[in-house]
Amino acid sequence: MTENIALVKLSPAERAGLAQSLPQWQPRPDRDAIHRSLRFKNFSEAWGFMSRVALLAEAQDHHPEWTNVWNRVEITLTTHDAGGLSPRDVALAQAIEGLLAG
Repeated sequence: MTENIALVKLSPAERAGLAQSLPQWQPRPDRDAIHRSLRFKNFSEAWGFMSRVALLAEAQDHHPEWTNVWNRVEITLTTHDAGGLSPRDVALAQAIEGLLAG
């Protein structure tokens, strides 16, 4: 049986590279996940961003853990089926960064 590479936890070398490839994302000290905090001008901008991320998440079939309070959005990424950080988390974080850059 072939193992789905997306459901394999990141290697130590891959984890070390996250600081350079995703500098805005921080490791969560309490679990095997990465986290990003964002602030927008207002609730409408925050909600609009979350709507765009929701479309990305659906397309990737990988959904973030997140919260929204007025202009703040908190996002945590981890792959429960892999038991921690996986390539799926990196791909979604990169896609989110692409939204923010565009």
